[in-house]
Amino acid sequence: MHEDEILGKAYDARLMRRLITYLRPYRWHVALGILMSLIISGMEAIRPYFTKIAVDQDIATGDRRGLLFITLLFFAVLVVRGLIQYANAYLTQWIGQRTIFDLRMEIYRHLQRLSLRFYDRNPIGRLITRVTNDVEVLNDMFSSGIVMVFSDVFTIFGIFYFMFSMNWQLALATLSVLPFLFYGTFLFRRKAREAYRDVRLQIARINAFMQEHITGMLVDQIFNREDRSFRKFSAINGEHRDANIRSIFYYALFYPAVDLIGAVAVGLIIWYAGANALSGAVSVGTVMAFVQFNEMFWRPIRDLSEKYNILQTAMASSERIFQLLDDDTVIHESPQPTPLSTVRGTIEFRNVWFAYNPPADGLQSPEWVLRDISFSIREGETVALVGHTGAGKTSIISLLTRFYDIQRGEILVDGVNIQNVPAADLRRHIAVVLQDVFLFSGDIKSNISLGNEAISPERIREAARLVGADRFIAQLPGGYDAVVKERGATLSVGQKQLLSFARALAHDPRILVLDEATSSVDTETEILIQAAIQELLTGRTSIVIAHRLSTIQKADKIIVLHKGEIRETGTHQELLALNGIYRRLYELQYKDQEVRPARP
Repeated sequence: MHEDEILGKAYDARLMRRLITYLRPYRWHVALGILMSLIISGMEAIRPYFTKIAVDQDIATGDRRGLLFITLLFFAVLVVRGLIQYANAYLTQWIGQRTIFDLRMEIYRHLQRLSLRFYDRNPIGRLITRVTNDVEVLNDMFSSGIVMVFSDVFTIFGIFYFMFSMNWQLALATLSVLPFLFYGTFLFRRKAREAYRDVRLQIARINAFMQEHITGMLVDQIFNREDRSFRKFSAINGEHRDANIRSIFYYALFYPAVDLIGAVAVGLIIWYAGANALSGAVSVGTVMAFVQFNEMFWRPIRDLSEKYNILQTAMASSERIFQLLDDDTVIHESPQPTPLSTVRGTIEFRNVWFAYNPPADGLQSPEWVLRDISFSIREGETVALVGHTGAGKTSIISLLTRFYDIQRGEILVDGVNIQNVPAADLRRHIAVVLQDVFLFSGDIKSNISLGNEAISPERIREAARLVGADRFIAQLPGGYDAVVKERGATLSVGQKQLLSFARALAHDPRILVLDEATSSVDTETEILIQAAIQELLTGRTSIVIAHRLSTIQKADKIIVLHKGEIRETGTHQELLALNGIYRRLYELQYKDQEVRPARP
């Protein structure tokens, strides 16, 4: 995903309409916020008018009682405005937090639906940026952008109204500096937009780098690459620093420029109004009110410039978020699904062709990973898949569990095409033990049950006992309640492998898949696992992928794959007698031992 490098529109009506839909559940809260903003703006704009009345009417005539009344009224307006402003600030933040909560839940729900094909081509660091940084940017827009911009606009119009109602000539003289402001704002918007694009790009690069290198810290350390990685990160971090400094430079230049234009406006007021005040054409109170109006006028102007930056960032972030939400790389369910409540365990592949990246135009020839694969597995049968790396063994498992969909052919479970079965129904009956075991942070028992309340503590312990995991669990502080850190960092590879076996067996699947499942355990542990497997696979259909041929010699059937095609099928002895690929694999593993031809 390289959309971080794309500079979108400063304002996109299509994106804004879509963003507004997230405010619909809170539309009455938004309406209340806008109403309060209108009241706050009116109270803000009327403050200089009190000054005019106090100076021209009460002070000029010596009316102490009138001066006290206008002072108390002014104070009351300030108190009421402060209370309403507090309520409005709380309400807008509440709207923003509720909205981004809904948006984050929608993104995470969508990420759960996306197939592995999507994750094959998208860096995890970029996806984390979507859920964190980009959503937080939209929080700024929802909480302090959409509603609060009304306050600034209403304040400006209120100031315009009172200024022109008091003295329209003085109002025109005061606002004569606006063309300079508009030109400066135009330059600022263009430069700030470019600077923001660079900042967002560098943030995404930092997230991607950190995710990749923290995950691969073991490789960095074992190959002494720390200095090289540090220098690379220093370069990326430096580019992020420089991009932020460029952004700060434009803001540091713009705001003093606005203050300077405001100071020029004050000078015009004093020059024009002072000359007219000497002749009596303009009252002193009016001059004081205009000075206050001028000071108040530039604050919402600066705020609107900040709101523009929020809008710009929101447009860029929302474009990336919606591109993610619109991604349709999902396993499509059948419009008329066939439920699969129970499974006996028969499996059949019929003329299956599969490519991970089929051409989008459908004209070019795909890079086929599997070619015309056909085989069947009977209920309760154990079948082994062997072959060189890249032969297509793991791809067959990924297709059986519908992590990917095939391009040609059919895959049937109990005679039902799995493309007509809801993926959740299918996976409920299949357990997979992978070579690379993933453990969640939590405790031992939760990593075996995976939060499935139907799995009792007794069943968890029984599964651990059958695979021999109970021995090391008993030695952990807390036993089954022992803390498991991220990715099982405190456990050995063999211990994590045993837990993955216990996890699969605790879910009591009808179909069990072992993908290089014993490759990371020692000989003693492997003997325990093999004994448990022989007992537990009775009555279950099982598929075993293994490079160590000693683990599959008792399989009912062995399928030999080579370059995505089935080359040989038979039992261990039958395949040795063929003197083909399987025999060569066997001889490579046992070259120091004499391999005798199988007896007829």
